[in-house]
Amino acid sequence: MNEDVTRFLGSHKIAVVGVSSSRLKFGSIAFRALKGKGYQVLAVNSHMDRFEGQPCYSSLASLPEPVDAALITVKPSAAAAVVDDASEAGVRRLWFQDGADFSKAAERAGKAGLETVTGKCILLYAEPVTGIHRVHRFLAKLFGRY
Repeated sequence: MNEDVTRFLGSHKIAVVGVSSSRLKFGSIAFRALKGKGYQVLAVNSHMDRFEGQPCYSSLASLPEPVDAALITVKPSAAAAVVDDASEAGVRRLWFQDGADFSKAAERAGKAGLETVTGKCILLYAEPVTGIHRVHRFLAKLFGRY
């Protein structure tokens, strides 16, 4: 596991940017999974006031307490604004969820001095890894992509 992944997961307070009212969207799935793994998770979506009974914040800058890390699950076209928001809010580590091309946003984050993780699914790394993600992690290790 690389150092950026280790440092990100060492941040036990993580904002998930892009939670959704749809239980099937990855932001919502990741929020529940990380919470179940013992992380303190804060929901961020500018179009929602609450998410699964918890407050939902409009931006990283509007969080009531600082976080060191944010999982980005929005569309790549919205990710640059999230990078700027993270920089303004003092969030130092960003994980751009695998499955979309976040290269421009990740480059912007790097120029802002933020640590980034790209091209990886957080659920393959956040312990304990269970279910289908355990199989995916095995395959990623087998093919040298872990």
